[in-house]
Formats: sequence, structure tokens, C-alpha cells
Amino acid sequence: MLAALACATLSHAADRKPNFLFIITDDQRWDAMGAVQKEQGERARFPWFESPAMDRLAAEGVRFRNAFVTLSLCSPSRAAFLTGRYNHVNGVINNNTPLPEDSVTHASLLRAAGYRTAYIGKWHMGGQRGQRPGFDHSASFVGQGIYQDCPFEINGVKTSTKGWVDDVSTDFAIDWIKQNREQPFSMVVGFKSPHNRRGGDNLPARLRDLYAGASSRPVPNLNTPAIYHKPDPVTGQFPRGLADNSVHIDYLRHIKGVDENLGRLLDTLDQLGLAEDTVVVFTSDNGYFLGEHGCGDKRALYEESLRIPMLARYPRRFGKGLVVDEMVLNIDLAPTFLDLAGVPVPAKMQGASWKELAAGKKPANWRTSFLAQYYKELGDTPTCVGIRTANAKLVKYAGHAEWTEAFDLAADPYELKNRAVDPALTGKLGSELNARMKALEYTFPTEANKSY
Repeated sequence: MLAALACATLSHAADRKPNFLFIITDDQRWDAMGAVQKEQGERARFPWFESPAMDRLAAEGVRFRNAFVTLSLCSPSRAAFLTGRYNHVNGVINNNTPLPEDSVTHASLLRAAGYRTAYIGKWHMGGQRGQRPGFDHSASFVGQGIYQDCPFEINGVKTSTKGWVDDVSTDFAIDWIKQNREQPFSMVVGFKSPHNRRGGDNLPARLRDLYAGASSRPVPNLNTPAIYHKPDPVTGQFPRGLADNSVHIDYLRHIKGVDENLGRLLDTLDQLGLAEDTVVVFTSDNGYFLGEHGCGDKRALYEESLRIPMLARYPRRFGKGLVVDEMVLNIDLAPTFLDLAGVPVPAKMQGASWKELAAGKKPANWRTSFLAQYYKELGDTPTCVGIRTANAKLVKYAGHAEWTEAFDLAADPYELKNRAVDPALTGKLGSELNARMKALEYTFPTEANKSY
């Protein structure tokens, strides 16, 4: 009798559809995490930075050490996470374009399969208003919002709030989980931090004096300008980007606030008995420059911009304390969620499920390279396209063949030595880039592609 009951319990657990909690920050670079800083040792930029909730998630689940976005910009990356498709096909190539209402996303497909779905916090997609497409419920602000007392739209209805915006988003998320705990759910929580990372009133009082006196360490590429940078006509100096230490401190103060709220979400799952049955994924919409290559912001195809943190936990299937080095992309999230839920993945999704990678297995024919793209928007980063392999990178710029860059990342991780004139490197990478562009039906949006 007891044996039969135990078997029935195990069978029920195996058949239970997982919940999904996807947490996405804004502009968090891949190494802005305590576990990575510890791992880097002498190479760490912020060795004093601690993130106990992120570290807990890594210890209890999987850390992807080579996670990337395919277009390093807020709205395009968010659209890629949702749709599982490159931006030249999902329709969102800049920060001003709303996500099409009829987009097929992991949310719309999970909703059709019986899941309750919710979107909380930052959405962006220009100034798109109203209930978020594909979701049963949304508590989200318009555009960039503001850090203090940010107006939210609750299912499209403007609603005032009090407090720091990421605390408020977490409150909304916890309340919704409590109300929907009895059936499978999928929730996205978008934090505003660390975007527009100035201190003062942008931070809650508890974080404003944190890390006083701390300093970030320099890195070799701080004084290496981006290939497209021009010197100041008066001083002759190249841009320094966000190389100022006070900027770095405020940036990490915001991420500390994110970590605190991640901890609140994980504690809620524990308290409700949902941790075993919930897939938690923590990541960012793009990386961020803190002075590397004289850059601030993101957009360019250098490593600091393309790489993102990515953690995943699902005790029923994923490894514990597992570190994965295979390359995973933002377009992989949607097919992974669908795969885990037992929902068919549409053929038009261009990402791949990393379910087996997270379980410690390497699927046959896992990618060995990926295409990265950028369409000129704000700032000085030109339209560009590149191929990134495990150990090398090639970047080409629209209309500027002389700016072509090639890097041996194994020997030159800071991308200091441009080897574009080395045919041994560029020949193979060029062939790989052309093959990827053809397979993805991608062409430059200008006549500059004639030079390729």
C-alpha cells in the first residue's frame, strides 16, 4: 500500500508541469555577480561585490558562463527572449518599436496550453501601453519609468505606486504568485536596475552609502578606443566612456538592490512550497561597458556588451552547482520554456532548448558560433554584424570595410589586437559569417553589404 502510494506520488511529481519565473535586469553585465568576481580572482573588476541571492541561485542550479544576446539593446533583446527569434525577423530592431500584438511568444503559447501568465515591471518597447501582449495579467510601467513612486499600468489602467520601483515590482510579483499558486504559471519580472544608474534619489535610502570608499580595478582595454571612435578635434583625446569609479559604485548599488529582490522572490517560492516545481531563470537584456574600449552603454559587439549573466534553477531536472560553458543565447529562452512545459516549439523559432545542457548533458550538434547584429540607433556605434565562435570573433561595419575587426579571444580576451589582416583567422570566420547570414536570411539594411 505504502509502496503504491509512493509510486503514485513520484508519478504525479514527474507529470506536473513546471512553473516559470523569468527575471530580467536592465544593463547588467555578465561579471556583475559575486560568483563571477570570486571566480575571476586577480582579474576581477569589483572583487568586493557580493550578491548572495544570485550566488544562491548559481549554487542550487546552473550558471551559464557563455551567455549572450544577439543584439545588445534593451527592447530588441527583450523581444528576442519572448519570441525566440532574431530581431530582423521578430520586427523589433530598436528601442522605439512596440512588440507586435500578434507576436508568437513563450507567454502566448504557454497561455494557450493552460498556464496563467503575468508580466511585471519594465517592458520598454518604446512607449508601448496597455496590457502586455500574450499575458493574462500585467503590472508594468511605460517606457523607462522612474525609480521613485513610478506610475504603473495594471492591465492597462494607470495606477500610482509608492517606493523604489524594483521593490514595487517585486511586491506585485509576490502578490500575483500567491494568488495563482494552485495552477501552472509563467511570470516575467523586469527590473529597471541598473539602467540609468545615477545615485542619489534613484536609489532607495538603504543603498545610497553602500560601498563607500570602494574602487573598481582597471582592465587592459580601458585605453583602447573602439575602432569607430574619433579623437576630440581640440584635445586629441579619445572618449573614455564610463571609466569613472563613482559611476561603477552607483551601478553596483543598483544591482545590489536587484539581488535583494531576487532573494525575496526565492524566499517566496520556498515559503509557498513552489521551489521544486518552478523553473527560475535570472538574466539581463544586454551587457554594459564601464569604460572598456572608451565606451559607456552597450550596442557594440565587444564582449562587455554582448555577454550577459544567466542562471537557471529547476531542482527536478537541472544540475546543482553546475557550470556550463557552451554558448547560449537570448533566443534560446522561449524554446527552452516550451520544451520544459511539453509544448511544441514552433519551427520559426530560431533558438534552441538548453534543457539538456542544464541537466549536464551536451546535445548533439549544439552551436559552435552565433551571429550578432546591431542597427545604428542612438550614440556612435555604427550598424554592424559579426560572428562569434567559442574562441574568436569577426565584426564588419556597414560602409566601412576599413573598420573590420577580428580577434583571437583565447589569446586576447580583452580584444586589444585587431587581426583583420590575418587571413588564417578572417578566412574561416568570414565563411562562417556568410553561412550564418544566409541561413538566417539576414542582409545589412544598407547598400554597404556589397563590400562583403
